[in-house]
Amino acid sequence: MNDEPHTYTTRLVLEGGEDIRAHRVEMGAQSLAASSAPEFGGDPEKADPEEMTIAAISSCHMLWFIAYARAKRHPVSSYEDQAEIVLDGDRFTSAVLRPKVEFEGERPDDDFIDGLHERAHKACFVANSVNFPVDVEPQ
Repeated sequence: MNDEPHTYTTRLVLEGGEDIRAHRVEMGAQSLAASSAPEFGGDPEKADPEEMTIAAISSCHMLWFIAYARAKRHPVSSYEDQAEIVLDGDRFTSAVLRPKVEFEGERPDDDFIDGLHERAHKACFVANSVNFPVDVEPQ
C-alpha cells in the first residue's frame, strides 16, 4: 500500500415522505435505505448512522483478518460478527466485535487466531480513527 492519501465518497439523498428522516446512502452502485435510529424517531426497518458506524468497524476488521489468514495459508470459509456499539448521551463510548470464524481445512490453534485478530485490529483504518475503545472478543 502506498502512503498517498485516498479519498472516499458517498452520496446521501433525502427521501422524505411519511418518514421525514428517510434518506438513501449511495455507495458505488448500491443504495442503502436509511433513517435515524428508532430511539430518535426513525424507521427500525432502515439502517441508521449508528448501525453504519459499527458496521464499518466490523467490516474493516474482517477484511484485514481474512487477508492475514490467507497470507498465512489459512483461508477463511465463513465469518460472522455480532458487533455492538454503545452511545452514551451524545457520543459513542465503546464498541465490541464478536467474530466467529471458520477456516478451510484444519482450524488453527486459538493463539494463532488471536494473533490474527490483534494484527487485524491494529491495521483497521476505521478502528484506528475512532476516539473510543474497540474490543475484540473472538467467539
